[in-house]
Amino acid sequence: MKLDQKGRFAPPPRLPKHAQTVSEALATWPGVIARTHWFLGDETVVDGADFYLGQNELGHLHLDGTAHIAVSKPLRDALVEAELAKPFRWSDAFVVFAIRNASEAGRALRLFRLSYERLEGAPLATLLTEL
Repeated sequence: MKLDQKGRFAPPPRLPKHAQTVSEALATWPGVIARTHWFLGDETVVDGADFYLGQNELGHLHLDGTAHIAVSKPLRDALVEAELAKPFRWSDAFVVFAIRNASEAGRALRLFRLSYERLEGAPLATLLTEL
């Protein structure tokens, strides 16, 4: 979903420790907009933090520390095949990654970096070499 379709703006909420580390890092990347992720579009229930580069979603972090990261279908397939992320059952445009410790926070940031570079125009071949 494009940023201008996300509804009202609210700053991102506090997340579990290691997801919070990821959230704070993402918010410092050039051009990234961090904001509240609403539960299924209900602007009364906070469900995590969204991250956008311009109008395009990088992904979001849920309150339980689960990351949903926006990727192209070929990149998704490569990440799942390499067991670096799990498929998102509702969309081929995302992968899922659970953040429970510092090591997983670092791996989540690598996945978000792939999403960022993809939106910045990096070719798929370049992204695949970074796996």
